[in-house]
Amino acid sequence: MEQGASNYSFLIMMALIFGVFYFIVIMPAKKQQKKKEQMIADLKKGDRILTTGGIFATVASVEDHSLLVKISENVKIRVAKNAVAGQVTGDGVPPIE
Repeated sequence: MEQGASNYSFLIMMALIFGVFYFIVIMPAKKQQKKKEQMIADLKKGDRILTTGGIFATVASVEDHSLLVKISENVKIRVAKNAVAGQVTGDGVPPIE
């Protein structure tokens, strides 16, 4: 009889540990991923971005899976949308002319 009760308490403990892990780790990561995907979907011409490679750029055009970005005067490169680390706001980085 004690063996059955021990198994149930173990299962309950494992379920509680999984629940805590879900709310502390998995749920915030999913929320952050959705926020990044929305930010990338909302990019438009003229937005300033930072790539995962550390390049500051201005979006010149948006395509299906990539962006054409201006990194300097007369210098444009194509980067994958998933290479965008974030959108740059504020006066921290001077605009590209």
